[in-house]
Amino acid sequence: MNLLTPLVLFAASPVLPPSPDSPGGSSGPVPNRGDVGVISPTAPNGTFGNLDLPTVLAISSLVLVAIALTTIAVTTLWWMLHAWKSDGNFKRTGFSEQTLPPAHSFTLLVPGRHEEEVMGQTLDVLASQTHPNVQIIAIVGHDDPGTERVAREAAARHPELISVVVDHSVPKNKPKALNTALKFATGDIVGVFDAEDEVHPGLLRLIDSKFTETGAAVVQGGVQLMNFRSSWWSLRNVLEYYFWFRSRLHFHAGARFIPLGGNTVFVRREWLDFTDGWDAECLAEDCELGVRLSSAGAEVVVAYSPEVVTREETPGSLMSLFKQRTRWNQGFLQVLRKGEWKKLPTRTQRLFARYMLAMPFLQAISGIMIPISLVLIFFVKVPTPIALITFIPIAPTLITVAVEIAGLGDFGRVYNEKVRVRDYVRLILGTFPFQVFLAAAAIRAVFRQLRGETGWEKTEHSGVHREPVAATEAVIGAATPIPVAASAGLGEFDYFPPVDSDRELADERVTSAKARETVSEGMTR
Repeated sequence: MNLLTPLVLFAASPVLPPSPDSPGGSSGPVPNRGDVGVISPTAPNGTFGNLDLPTVLAISSLVLVAIALTTIAVTTLWWMLHAWKSDGNFKRTGFSEQTLPPAHSFTLLVPGRHEEEVMGQTLDVLASQTHPNVQIIAIVGHDDPGTERVAREAAARHPELISVVVDHSVPKNKPKALNTALKFATGDIVGVFDAEDEVHPGLLRLIDSKFTETGAAVVQGGVQLMNFRSSWWSLRNVLEYYFWFRSRLHFHAGARFIPLGGNTVFVRREWLDFTDGWDAECLAEDCELGVRLSSAGAEVVVAYSPEVVTREETPGSLMSLFKQRTRWNQGFLQVLRKGEWKKLPTRTQRLFARYMLAMPFLQAISGIMIPISLVLIFFVKVPTPIALITFIPIAPTLITVAVEIAGLGDFGRVYNEKVRVRDYVRLILGTFPFQVFLAAAAIRAVFRQLRGETGWEKTEHSGVHREPVAATEAVIGAATPIPVAASAGLGEFDYFPPVDSDRELADERVTSAKARETVSEGMTR
């Protein structure tokens, strides 16, 4: 979406017919557009034709931004439509119809911080997976007794499946929690889910089969926000996820450069050992891991089937979404600065990576140009050809809106959700405000990065995407509360294993991790 489009529509006077007072249209300048003619290279010093130098610079910036926004709009539209370009593309985005027998073991990591409202049900749902070999690790903070209590109660309900790891790291964030629990993972495949996820019970069998079929290092499953009726911005947020996981990620995987999603992502354990897990200081640890794996040549497969997508909710407030989008944008800037993408084997991949990771900068520039564009349009005489150039992004923008309208209808059919006329109206009317909102979040991300602010701003969840499940609620309600007691700490973490877990293997992983730390400290000394 072009941020300048609604503004230039107010300046459409160049395309109006000449005034009756100007016979033949040849006398007098066009209102607010100056005298259009050949710009003389021999103009007086400090001017450019009949325009002074500051005006020329401002108008040149406007033209460059219009061209840049057109490029962004066209490429974004191309990625959005990738899955629907051919029947072959569309079929390749899903899981196979024939599921192979289970051949792998899984460890599912579920970090949660102040998620006592949703985490218990998520753990119960994960425990209902039909795959025969699953280990579930709930990760909670040492200063979060509410979530720890819920996690341990779920572990008591499913003692053979769920273990609890208490993370003592400070300050806390998601990648630190994941790295803490990775020491106890016993599965061949390590998967990540968020505390509010609604997961299909047959998902792991499909993921297992996809690993066997492709030999991939990573399988990224689909994620879909569901509560599109909650607000005008939740509607657009839902559509973002629909196109991202339904189409765009498949394009990135084909280009062999992919910023992974934050959950429903599954990685072979040996590749996580190769990368030393997640970057503990990155605000977009999922994107960063995807960049490192892509740079190392790991094959990533994306699989999306609406029947088995992981369902989530949009952030509960506009401010929460603003902070979430700021964190994502800043994480992209961190990954861009880190430079792992420079190790990609081809120049095309490196250019693509630079373009993708620099997107927050481009969005920030677009946001800054809004007031500048207003000044130029209403207070500066802009020549007619320049004004016409600013209209260029309108075409891909209108096409994008049309695609989004079709996408909303498709979303409703696929997920059996009734899309009302008012939803389409909200979608159209919210287009420009949402782009301004995203630009503001990008600007904030740039300034946070420049100031060195890297604190993790958490997104709250309440479970509005879930339908009441009587059986699950009954189980949770009947559970006996487990007191959160002090435990014998292991320094950075506490570990509460399932009753019949392979503790020796977990201890072996912890010993190996400590041995690596000791070797590393010795090398440092």
